[in-house]
Amino acid sequence: MSRIGKLPVHLPAGVTVEVDSSNMVKVKGPHKTELSLQVNPDITVKVEGDVVTVSRPTDLPKHRSLHGLYRALIHNMVVGVSEGFTIKQELVGVGYRVEVKGQILEFSLGYSHDIHFMLPQEVKAEAEAVKKGANPVLILRSHDKQLLGEVAAKIRSLRKPEPYKGKGIKFVGEQLRRKAGKSASAK
Repeated sequence: MSRIGKLPVHLPAGVTVEVDSSNMVKVKGPHKTELSLQVNPDITVKVEGDVVTVSRPTDLPKHRSLHGLYRALIHNMVVGVSEGFTIKQELVGVGYRVEVKGQILEFSLGYSHDIHFMLPQEVKAEAEAVKKGANPVLILRSHDKQLLGEVAAKIRSLRKPEPYKGKGIKFVGEQLRRKAGKSASAK
């Protein structure tokens, strides 16, 4: 991970990074979004102009892994407040649908009842209009990559894709391992 840690993080226009004495990194974006991260005391973060650099004290394996980790986390924070992150999920199955009602998602996934899922305030959702013969697609957006991934994983766990027909909630572009069904025996 040290090769990733050595790379500088370039700040786009409108993004500011502050590091205080307790090693708390705060990233502010142009759209009034703000993220913060508590960095390990062994790792030093420096802001020079529009470049953020992360450095480590020694070449111990612990310091090398933390070096790459915190550089990647700070880079994700900078990208999040400037551009944001998007995850698309597809609902594959007859009658599977999703409705977005503010911060509540209402899923119909083939169970005897609908599932209501409450989104955190930082995550915004929208459902793509369903075309005839196409599967419904749920689009999730947020500036926090970690929170967005956790929410997407939780939604996927409501109905995981099964290996025989592929029915369930999957990420758009995800390749599923499919199994062959029962084959008729020849007598």
